[in-house]
Amino acid sequence: MSCPAILSERPGRRPSGKLQFKTLLLISTIAVFAGCSKPGTNDAISGTPEVLVTEALQQDVPVVREWIGSLDGSVNADVRARVSGYVISQNYKEGAVVNKGDLLFQIDPSVYEAAVEQAKAGLDQAEANQLQAEQTEQRETQLFEQKVESQQARDNAVQSNTAAKATVKAQQATLRQAELNLEFTKITAPISGIAGIANPGIGDLVGPGDANPLATISTVDPIKVYFQISEQDYLKVAERIEADRTNPAPAPPAEVILADGSLYPRQGKFSAIDRQVDNQTGTIRLAALFPNPDNILRPGQFVRVRVTVKTLHGALLVPQRAVNELQTSYELAVVGADNKAEIRSVKVGERVGSLWVVEDGLKPGERVVVEGLQKVRDNQPVKATEWKPPAS
Repeated sequence: MSCPAILSERPGRRPSGKLQFKTLLLISTIAVFAGCSKPGTNDAISGTPEVLVTEALQQDVPVVREWIGSLDGSVNADVRARVSGYVISQNYKEGAVVNKGDLLFQIDPSVYEAAVEQAKAGLDQAEANQLQAEQTEQRETQLFEQKVESQQARDNAVQSNTAAKATVKAQQATLRQAELNLEFTKITAPISGIAGIANPGIGDLVGPGDANPLATISTVDPIKVYFQISEQDYLKVAERIEADRTNPAPAPPAEVILADGSLYPRQGKFSAIDRQVDNQTGTIRLAALFPNPDNILRPGQFVRVRVTVKTLHGALLVPQRAVNELQTSYELAVVGADNKAEIRSVKVGERVGSLWVVEDGLKPGERVVVEGLQKVRDNQPVKATEWKPPAS
């Protein structure tokens, strides 16, 4: 590398020291700002960007929605004592299936047996008094008709008989109540299902005012799953329900994914929609029923509810990473046969896994840039290499 001379001496004249200093300073300044370079280094050549591309796919795509749900019994019953007393026996196995009417607990019945005997005695006495009052009424009526007794005596006898009949009815009700209380000492299963762990122990005093139930029974076949959907999804469901009134169609089945990621083998169906939208979360609660003959599913489990809401026929799919999401629009880069990139605005639809449905702005078979989109310029050439999706 060489630099041309900036200043040369005139023949026959020796420059002064001051002039030599100025000359050297001028040469140094020019060298700093201008520099010395090789010929052709200012002709910078920018390289063609390398990108990864893939073809847009066209196929039928099921649109799947998933929500977090929790399981509960289709029917739940808290077993509570209806009379007070000490528990003398537990007659079921905790966690086992019980049938409606099976004996669960026995409360000491001795006090209530005595109450039944007392009520029976009271009824017998009331019936005897009523019989006497009825005979008196008949006798006073005959004497009144024979003009022997006064009307006042006859009326008193009638009133006494009427009061005696009322006393008999009261004693009958007392006996019935005593018999019911005695019957309530046998605590039976109100429904069929799985009985939970008992709260009281043998010898504990229980009664109607207890805060906790003696046990809880849940019917788990079928079992119910509750889940929340957004208000937007609910409106779509409502539109479908309205459409089904004129053109009935079977409701889409529901599936359950368990906590370990496995798919429950039996499908369920929707059973109810709650009456209102939660104004705190903007969601509404739905319920679905699933057959559970083996009692594998239990109340309290968290699951994922999956529903195929519809199928898009002939949908055009591209990887989600190929779409550049702007504030109000979406765009992607299409590479033509001449390896020139074209930036296009597109209309997108549903997300399906790692893919995105393109509803408008793209044709089947066109190549889109998956990686390197930030390096692409409109109508500029690119070096395209086939993109291979990662193994799932």
